[in-house]
Amino acid sequence: MNEKTFETGNDVFTGLSRMQLERMADAGAQIIECYRALQKGGLNIVGEVLKGQGEFYELEHYPKDDVFDGETNSQYYYHAHRAEAKENGHFHTFLRQPGMPAGLSPVPYTGAEPWPKGSNALSHLVGISMDAYGFPIGLFAINRWVTAEAWYKAEDVIVMLDYFKIDHAYPSWPVNLWISAMLVLFRPQIEALIRQRDQVIAGWECRYTGVDVFEDRELELTGYTAINVEQQIRRVVAAIEKRNVAA
Repeated sequence: MNEKTFETGNDVFTGLSRMQLERMADAGAQIIECYRALQKGGLNIVGEVLKGQGEFYELEHYPKDDVFDGETNSQYYYHAHRAEAKENGHFHTFLRQPGMPAGLSPVPYTGAEPWPKGSNALSHLVGISMDAYGFPIGLFAINRWVTAEAWYKAEDVIVMLDYFKIDHAYPSWPVNLWISAMLVLFRPQIEALIRQRDQVIAGWECRYTGVDVFEDRELELTGYTAINVEQQIRRVVAAIEKRNVAA
């Protein structure tokens, strides 16, 4: 990370409904089950994505040509290029335009860089940093140029989160279940990162007038927050138990 990394706040559980907490708890259980099944075979999330892909090269997408669900238009890939972040690599998750609810469109843009259009007008949802043991250690949001996406406003991207799901077995059924569940278990943090992303972009535009903020290589990450699956599950369970007592 560099000096332009922004941290999210910790108070992300405020106002969550019981239904959302229960969905998060179910997602947490799915993640733990994925870990159990993989560990039983001496495997992990990152290893599953890299298996059979040959020599690992920085910045290359793994698996080759990404993972794409043709029914939901959800997409992800894994790669590495931030050794200074003390991560092994990270996942990028996306939703393509045909999988988005009707009425969503990219924000107006008058810059020189062409944005993807039509069915290719994908939106980045969130990045997931991984450690050397194949476990998630952080979530992050990014500027547009990083993945050459079409830029949608924060509230539209938040709506898209409900539509992300990889529902097939390539390259690994447990990995696809895991990554789909991660966007549910950590939904509050992801929403906070996406909203913060737009705030950072707006602030950057005010500070550096005349610069195309979406193409400014000085701004890569717009937000990062450390995560721990087990800790998140404990917080969710505690929040549900608190609701039970109050009832």
